[in-house]
Amino acid sequence: MKTIFIVDDNDTNLTLAEEALEDYFRVLTIPSAAKMFLLMEKIKPDLILLDIEMPEMNGYEAIERLKANNAHTDIPVIFLTGTINASIEQQCAKLGAVDIITKPFLQSVLIDRINSQI
Repeated sequence: MKTIFIVDDNDTNLTLAEEALEDYFRVLTIPSAAKMFLLMEKIKPDLILLDIEMPEMNGYEAIERLKANNAHTDIPVIFLTGTINASIEQQCAKLGAVDIITKPFLQSVLIDRINSQI
């Protein structure tokens, strides 16, 4: 079973994403990017769903750090965001994200987008 990390500082968002995916993937919910990097020392996910707006380390900083590590460059990252515009899309693509999904999301869209990447 494929492993998906969901990284978001909002407990409700973590719960909703976990419930949408738990029947299809091994899902690990993580409340911060810093904790994601700690967990990655033990588990390499098949895909990361990453919130953009988080305290301490935002999604942009997290993907930059992730892609700078040769051991993690192949992990697809899909950004989750409540706000989308051309500037955000451009920044996400430039940093190496494979997709962006707006919150709130539909379960079917989330699963389809994940399946297209793994």
